[in-house]
Amino acid sequence: MPRHVLVPIDGSPQSMHALRFAAGEWGDASVTLLHVINPVQAGYSAGVLPTDSEDWYQEAKAEAEATLDDGRDLFSAERAGDGSVETAVEVGRPAATIVEQADERDADHVVVGSHGRRGVSRLLLGSVAEHVARRSPVPVTIVR
Repeated sequence: MPRHVLVPIDGSPQSMHALRFAAGEWGDASVTLLHVINPVQAGYSAGVLPTDSEDWYQEAKAEAEATLDDGRDLFSAERAGDGSVETAVEVGRPAATIVEQADERDADHVVVGSHGRRGVSRLLLGSVAEHVARRSPVPVTIVR
């Protein structure tokens, strides 16, 4: 049974489903909820110029904190035990950052949600869950 579970969340229904799963399966474990701010998204935001990068980061961090607060509340309401919950915000490519954080935070399990893309859309968009599962130093549960 895992002692420390890392659950990356981005506010999507898939990540919240993974969080519910982790709460039901490992509610007694210590859980870290992780939100990764992807700097690539700054280039996709309307009106973001290099001089606006600090504003973009502050907005992204505030959104990350709100997502993590929602996740903490959901985990506390759904958990089947009395495990602790901590949160973390990191900046980087989501898949690589999740793998790095699993190692750095001494997690012994990762639970990640999957959008369940198939075919061409999966090839074009990639799969964070697949990358994490292939490169994680610990077991990974993918929840759809």
